Amino acid sequence: MQISLIEKQEHIEQAARALKSMSHPLRLKILCVVGDQEACVQEIVDAVGTSQSNISQHLAILRDKGVLLTRKDANRVYYRVGDARTLQLIGMMREVFCGIPQRA
Repeated sequence: MQISLIEKQEHIEQAARALKSMSHPLRLKILCVVGDQEACVQEIVDAVGTSQSNISQHLAILRDKGVLLTRKDANRVYYRVGDARTLQLIGMMREVFCGIPQRA
């Protein structure tokens, strides 16, 4: 019996966009920092250790590709992973590549 992993073309395209946007080392590091939480730009900058403008450019790519969602609170913008499937993938990447165990 053959099992179709992804049946709809739109899901394939969505997965490809998300994976492509995550493939940059700095963006992967950003996603490891954000994980299943919410983080503001300054928290990400502090954890990743590069300039705010550089982080902001990569956050924009992740947001434009639908990987991250934003929430504004006063003068801060908070980022979080927007899709449960992407969150599951990031959880596995964090465990495998970042040494952070997945939560139960």
